[in-house]
Amino acid sequence: MSVITDDPAGVSREVEALRQEVAGPVLLPGDEGFAAEVSGFNVATRHHPVVVVGAMGEGDVQAAVRFAARHGLPVAVQATGHGAATAADGAVMITTRRMRAVTVDPSARTATIAAGATWSEVIERTAQYGLAPLCGSAPGVGAVGYTLGGGIGPISRTYGFAADHVRELTVVTADGDARVADATREPDLFWALRGGKGSFGVVTSMTVDLFPVATLYGGGIFFPAEDAAGVLHAYRDWVDTLPETTTTSVALLRLPPLPELPPELRGRFVAHLRFAHLGEAQEGERLLAPMRAAGRPLIDTVSRMPFAAIGSIHQDPEGPMPAWDRGALLRELTADTVDAILATAGPDVEVPFAVVELRHLGGALARPARPENAVGGRDAAFSLMVIGAPVPELFEAVIPAAAGAVFGAVEPWLTGGALLNFLGAETAPEQIARAWTRPVLSRLARLREVYDPQRMFRFGHAVPDLPEGD
Repeated sequence: MSVITDDPAGVSREVEALRQEVAGPVLLPGDEGFAAEVSGFNVATRHHPVVVVGAMGEGDVQAAVRFAARHGLPVAVQATGHGAATAADGAVMITTRRMRAVTVDPSARTATIAAGATWSEVIERTAQYGLAPLCGSAPGVGAVGYTLGGGIGPISRTYGFAADHVRELTVVTADGDARVADATREPDLFWALRGGKGSFGVVTSMTVDLFPVATLYGGGIFFPAEDAAGVLHAYRDWVDTLPETTTTSVALLRLPPLPELPPELRGRFVAHLRFAHLGEAQEGERLLAPMRAAGRPLIDTVSRMPFAAIGSIHQDPEGPMPAWDRGALLRELTADTVDAILATAGPDVEVPFAVVELRHLGGALARPARPENAVGGRDAAFSLMVIGAPVPELFEAVIPAAAGAVFGAVEPWLTGGALLNFLGAETAPEQIARAWTRPVLSRLARLREVYDPQRMFRFGHAVPDLPEGD
């Protein structure tokens, strides 16, 4: 039996002992600051942990994990809370937002990033050396969680998944030990963490490759609703002409009538083309010309830009906000696929979506990592993502049903797989299993028996158990 859950009088004694070990705050429900500590970007996911530890460093993480192990409690980890798929109820929650150190080695072209640092903080440190990390489209996302889940962003077709360029990880495993994992030390753990995300421990820092990218030719073009069909069909043909130095996506947006939005976009349905080219501006203009001619742009922001402005390409919300999303992978994008998306999510359909997005994959994303890792989805040509309107009352049934209609319409073109970071609302074991091939999933499950036999790290999109006898 756990003192924490079965003996309220023992809670104070046990937690007080933990406080003596930990440099950061240790908070119980009802304590001042508890609600703010457990809250993250996705405010629709409300956590009710037994205790939350605001870790200041690796020692705090070790103390929290050992505390959880002594009391038979699961462990949840949160940096920014962008990937908060399941509530951390009954857990020891470790928040890493105070662990923000970023150390750049410009000669080695690497950055060592602590568990709670965001990509914007990494970019700020690396940009002064003319170097860039493989960040996502939203720089406010936590760097470590994003990378462990694979990580695709605005320049991924050129360099591949963020997880493919990890040099070293430091991780606190279920026994409370801090281990260094790389290609030669703990190679199985190193393989599993890069693509298996949080199922094997709490990563306290990672060292990643940086790339000599100081500027790029990029931005976005917004088209009106009446051009959406033409833009999507043009996009389908256009992407086949693009080199690996160009990464793109296109999204159907239903924008709210907010005063902070430009008047041309306020309260409108628009198609948003995102474009990032690593090369000369003149070549980028030539490549982009067919899409600029595909409609009548409302706003065109594509130009030569510093890498530090990478977040302006997608213009993702910086929020906290309630969020619901679900993703899948397409093996191809045909004219019929586009028509199916338009029929279920286009401007002529009343659906409770904020975003329906297609990301062009391939290029370096299709090639295996060296050394290999557990990241799946390399066989896909496109990612399809549906993000619901930020109305929590619709998250239970209305938005899932409407999204189900979209994915049902494109079912003939689905690979059957998924990107782990884009699973979103899909949290059932059989849904999570789609993120990996069967051999990779089997290896991950075996390694989980080694590193976390008690399933302490079971929140979010954790590696599921294999069926008995498998």
